[in-house]
Amino acid sequence: MNRSRHVTRGPRSFLSRRGRWRAVRLCLAGAVVGALAQAPATGAEEAAPAPVACPSALAEKATCYTGRDTNGAYYAIAIPEDWNKSLVVHAHGGPDLGDGSDPERSIGDLQRWQVMVDQGYAWAGSSYRRGGYGTRMAATDTENLRRLFTEEFGRPQRTYVHGQSWGGNVAAKVVEMYGRASGPYDGALLTNGVLGGGSRGYDYRVDLRVVYQYYCANLPRPSEPQYPLWQGLRPASTLTTTGMRARLQECTGYASPPEERTALQQRNLDDILAVTGIPERTLESHLRFAVFTFRDIVHKRLGDRNPFTNEGVRYSGSHDDKALNAGVERFTADPTAVRDLSYDSDLTGKVKIPVLTLHAIDDPTAFIEHEAAYRDTLTGAHRDEHLVQTFTNEHEHSALSDSEYANSLASLDRWVRTGDKPTPRSIAASCAAFDRTYATGCFYDPAYRPSSYASRVEPRPGGTAWPAMTAAQEKSWSRVEGVGIAP
Repeated sequence: MNRSRHVTRGPRSFLSRRGRWRAVRLCLAGAVVGALAQAPATGAEEAAPAPVACPSALAEKATCYTGRDTNGAYYAIAIPEDWNKSLVVHAHGGPDLGDGSDPERSIGDLQRWQVMVDQGYAWAGSSYRRGGYGTRMAATDTENLRRLFTEEFGRPQRTYVHGQSWGGNVAAKVVEMYGRASGPYDGALLTNGVLGGGSRGYDYRVDLRVVYQYYCANLPRPSEPQYPLWQGLRPASTLTTTGMRARLQECTGYASPPEERTALQQRNLDDILAVTGIPERTLESHLRFAVFTFRDIVHKRLGDRNPFTNEGVRYSGSHDDKALNAGVERFTADPTAVRDLSYDSDLTGKVKIPVLTLHAIDDPTAFIEHEAAYRDTLTGAHRDEHLVQTFTNEHEHSALSDSEYANSLASLDRWVRTGDKPTPRSIAASCAAFDRTYATGCFYDPAYRPSSYASRVEPRPGGTAWPAMTAAQEKSWSRVEGVGIAP
């Protein structure tokens, strides 16, 4: 098939009618959510790409589509008017905990990372076929969208996978599952990624769950049905996120100015933060994960088996460490649950394409030490020649500077096209050109190198060697019937 001819036509010849659809976009600008609300409901048949209003900043620059794949995953696609014939496939973070695929998620992500379309790249993002945990499932849905794009619009000259937050874990899994040296992916950009994997990457939330309960004793309350804390929340509980926040406020006064907290609230808050190392500004979101996402992982994905342990962990930094360590709840993981969570989300370092990471040093959600875990994973697999890591003096998790996103993508593209591996210093130097366009700042620290993951999170027995799952383990486990987490 002639590539340029196929790309020009697009699905049902939509792209050949750009003037017509430009008028449609002008009429629909600002109606993105409303357009998505008309998408097929959960359980409907596959919906091919159909034109939809682009985010307002792209209304004059791109043609946008939404649809639904054969597995029920909603998606969004944007193709710029001046397309450079390269594609970015995006893996979103979370995980979201709804039962079905969220039709609004992918268009929201397009809005957040529209800088990539502005730079001339086509963009495609999947909402995944369901909510809840499942890294391999999300990686498969991401790859399925890449294939769908190719079938509908033609094969791009180059394809990159991007993921942020948990999406960084998903995108890294895409690299290992589908990133052969000869394609279909040419490179990966991982930003503020949760790169420690599931079997170790949530240990600080395990610690938060038990330390919180030691001081607060209200999740559950003594008067409520009791359950082991590794469940996050008992399966039948009707507690909402609003209710959880109320209990956190009751115990710590975290949402109140310091002068309005009681002495006990302040001491509880100080102890929880000091012991876990979790920033005050993200305490609520980390606890929400340790309650609701843990319940999803344990109850819905692992059949009520426990993948977490805190045996042997010594907690320190409180006003009374001896009492804390004597009183905190302890538990040991089920080896089969550890295996299944590891197989689903841990990384082997089996990388054959260029991978560039960008991470805020003060990321309050995916701590910077996740990058050390990923570095050690690729080093342990003897694949670190494929990795370049960059760090910035930013303080956010969900969004970094548009200038840096544009610069990172251009640096990755240059590496792929020329074979010349960049350095953190050369990437930092090239950012100023993009900042002249976006004026969002360049905050690189080329000399920074994160300390080991164990320096931030107390390691569990046998938890200091990387990769957490070797390629040999992955191969062996893949032969076990029902291994991992079901889609």
